[in-house]
Parts: sequence; C-alpha cells; structure tokens
Amino acid sequence: MPKLYLLGGENVFRRSAREVNERAFQEAGEPLVVLVFAWARASFDKEYKKRERLVDYFISLGASKVNFVEYSDSKETIAEKTSSSNLIYLTGGLVSVLIERLKNMEVDNLLRGYSGVIVGRSAGALALCKKCVITYRSNSKVKLVGGLGLVDFTLKAHYKPEKDNELKRLSKEEKIYAVPEGSALVYDNGASSFIGEAYLFENGKKRMLT
Repeated sequence: MPKLYLLGGENVFRRSAREVNERAFQEAGEPLVVLVFAWARASFDKEYKKRERLVDYFISLGASKVNFVEYSDSKETIAEKTSSSNLIYLTGGLVSVLIERLKNMEVDNLLRGYSGVIVGRSAGALALCKKCVITYRSNSKVKLVGGLGLVDFTLKAHYKPEKDNELKRLSKEEKIYAVPEGSALVYDNGASSFIGEAYLFENGKKRMLT
C-alpha cells in the first residue's frame, strides 16, 4: 500500500504547498525519481513552460529525475515507468476526466500495488478516494462522485467555509474530510495525519482536525 499525500490544492507558480511536497519527497527516499500523471485536463497539457515549471520545482525539492506519463504510452510502458519511480504525482484539473483515464489504462491497479509515495493535488487527491465532493463552477452546486477507492473515505479539496452548509447536508449521509489549498491529509497504512488545516464533516456537524 502506498503512502498518500492528499493535497487540497496548490498554486505551483507560487509553490504555495512547498511544505507538504518537501515532506512527501523526503519520505520517498533517494535517489528520487518522480513520475507525473498530467491527465486531468480535457485536452492534454504538453505546453513546455508548464512542464518546465513543474520539473524545476521538483528538482528544487530533491528529485534526481522527473518523468511524465503520456496517455499515448502503452500499458506496458506505463507499468515500467511506475516500477522505476519512487514517487507518483497526480496533477489537478477535472477529476471525472482523470478517473476515467486512469481506469481506462488500468493505472488504478498499478497504484494499488505501488509501494512508494503518491502525491495527489486537487483532482489528483480526489481521484484516489472512494468518493469525492466536487463543486460545479457554473452553478456552485456540490455533488458526490465515485473515485478509485485507494482510501475508504470522502474528500473535499479546495475547501472554503462558504460551502459549509452544503457539506453539513451531505455529511448526514457521508463522513467528509475537507482540506484547503496548501494543506494535506496524509494516509499511511490505515492511519491519517494532517499538514496544515483539515476539517471533518459528520452527522451534519463540522470540527477541526489536528
């Protein structure tokens, strides 16, 4: 079972969750080979500047090599890249798109059997959970969506107090962990800990976690 860092969100340009990433990268060991799944956008992001920015960031955190998985890679190539890395990073974007693509290429099975560290940012974090709470930008409504189920709980990323009433309503049926941008829920073999702020919504009530 991998150790999971479920990051509520980050502005990579400002490196606003550097503390979380530093912890994860240190945990993964050396020499550190990072494998990035940038699959959460409707159109695949191959823009040089964005990849260069992410690579520069990860090198500054101690990575010796940063590889990317292309959606055009074969399942065998993806498996080889996965086995030769010790930290997997799932980027943010559209969680439904990411989940569908990971399942289509059977990456969900690779992640379950992975023994390194996995960092999920925003949509990447949500995809790893049994269920996740997403907010539609068009009408601000929230909805529960099924994830890959590497962990057996429900997560809300980019948490802001403005959504408390909706989260309290949903929590009457589902226990929900809510993590703001820059904070993370860390899951390791059944034990959960937190970096920064995190909240639990349960039975229509909210409490802060430490």
